[in-house]
Amino acid sequence: MSGQGTRVVLRGGGLSVRVHLRALIVGVVLLLVALGVALVNLTSGDFPVPVADVLRSLAGRGDAGTDFIVYELRLPRVLITLLVGAALGASGTIFQGLTRNPLGSPDFVGLTVGAATGALVVMLILGGGGIQVATGAIVGCLLTSVAIYLLAFRRGVQPFRLILMGIGVSALLEAANSYLIYRSRLDEALAAQVWLIGSVNGRGWTEVVLVGVALAVLLPLVLYYGRHLSMLALGDEIAVLHGVPVERSRAVLALAAVGLSAGATAAAGPIAFVALAAPPLAARLARSPHAGILPAAAMGAALLTAGDWAAQHAMPGNDIPVGIITAALGGVYLTWLLFHERRTRG
Repeated sequence: MSGQGTRVVLRGGGLSVRVHLRALIVGVVLLLVALGVALVNLTSGDFPVPVADVLRSLAGRGDAGTDFIVYELRLPRVLITLLVGAALGASGTIFQGLTRNPLGSPDFVGLTVGAATGALVVMLILGGGGIQVATGAIVGCLLTSVAIYLLAFRRGVQPFRLILMGIGVSALLEAANSYLIYRSRLDEALAAQVWLIGSVNGRGWTEVVLVGVALAVLLPLVLYYGRHLSMLALGDEIAVLHGVPVERSRAVLALAAVGLSAGATAAAGPIAFVALAAPPLAARLARSPHAGILPAAAMGAALLTAGDWAAQHAMPGNDIPVGIITAALGGVYLTWLLFHERRTRG
């Protein structure tokens, strides 16, 4: 490892990566925060378990009762919050880098709404459940991304046009989702509405594997191409001058971000604002114009894990969906962002 100002170069296995030292520290601290809150979530609930007993169970030396509580009741939910938060944070920072816009997240360009449409079609029209709903969400997300790309394409894809097309497609799909719920039976509508809010309650190992595979496959890819993200954010001409293969890097990063968003939504529903807020919050902590992919992913994991703790304890005896917490915090964040932009420009 060699230092260069505030940057360090990590070398190993024939590969070298140059990272911002403060961003690296911020990412590590955020990861520790996320793991710390996750440990608290494992210990708290209707049957409180001491931290020492949880750690003993995770190490394979717990008793049968503690193992049941940890592995069957709480660990899948905790892992889903960590993995889904990380996937949304990484996806958000890629989209914001590609669109050069702080609002360019999967929430605003319609991808999560498209995933919701796919899931609702399976739930309310085809009568499917479980892994079939997750598959419908993934297919819906992928089809929506293709539609937005084709609608925005005109001798290339301009970021501003991509966001506008995403907002338009999102509005159309929102209307379609409302119609699907309107025409369904009351019990089906209630189940669909809970799914649309976004929740990790009741999720199991199937969802853990789903989003875990998406992260395991796509995260190394986006980390490799993520080194081009800062150059792409400065414009195509500057990126070309620095030797970045613009179209290939943009296509790989966009497809990987769509895959991460699809995996996260399939596992926990369309959880709002984590992908939007995690990258700029991580960037502010790192004092960098753009958050790195790993700091943004760690921030997403920390936000969603803390949000799930609040969802379980905000109203005693009532476990509310975590999507309500993230939506409330996201509204505060969006208000602050607009106020900050107005003050900066004024």
